[in-house]
Amino acid sequence: MTEVIRGTGPLQEKVAAWKRAGALVGVVPTMGALHDGHLSLARAARRQSDRVIVTIFVNPMQFGNPEDLAKYPRDEARDLALLEAEGVDVLFAPGPEEVYPEGFATRVTVFGVSEPLEGAFRPGHFEGVATVVTKLLGMTQAGRAFFGEKDWQQLQVVRRLVADLNIPTRIIGCPTIRDPDGLAMSSRNARLSAPELAVAPAL
Repeated sequence: MTEVIRGTGPLQEKVAAWKRAGALVGVVPTMGALHDGHLSLARAARRQSDRVIVTIFVNPMQFGNPEDLAKYPRDEARDLALLEAEGVDVLFAPGPEEVYPEGFATRVTVFGVSEPLEGAFRPGHFEGVATVVTKLLGMTQAGRAFFGEKDWQQLQVVRRLVADLNIPTRIIGCPTIRDPDGLAMSSRNARLSAPELAVAPAL
């Protein structure tokens, strides 16, 4: 059964016990609303790790639009059932106050790779991504972290920050999982109308 942990202290106690027993810990950071793309990451983590943590945290720092944050799909009960079916050991689901406690005053900025493409149109987005990934890698203390290649620029940002900050986590990119029509699976696809879903594969 997948254990749900919401606090950093209890999670790190568990991870420390795993490591004392010689286990390699893998983590899959997500914002929930899980689909087969996320589950493929969990399977990769299971193949390449002894213990697997999946994190679910809808990160307010990477949303420029409060309305977009409010509408982001959330269904933890469904997500937990999917993770249990994949044999995930822990679902780490901290609240905003756990990730960004009172007085939190640090942001991680990755220059260069974060600035073109999506970064040019979403100011502050990759700063939010870099900050929360740095936090989650520190909170989980995982030896390996698994990210989908669908978010290619995000993957490069994460690889850069881990190298620059000497974070002892190996970043593993995993292939994009697509629907039969070629559309890359994404939690945000749930917000598309039928006509929009018909057009989206052309992108």
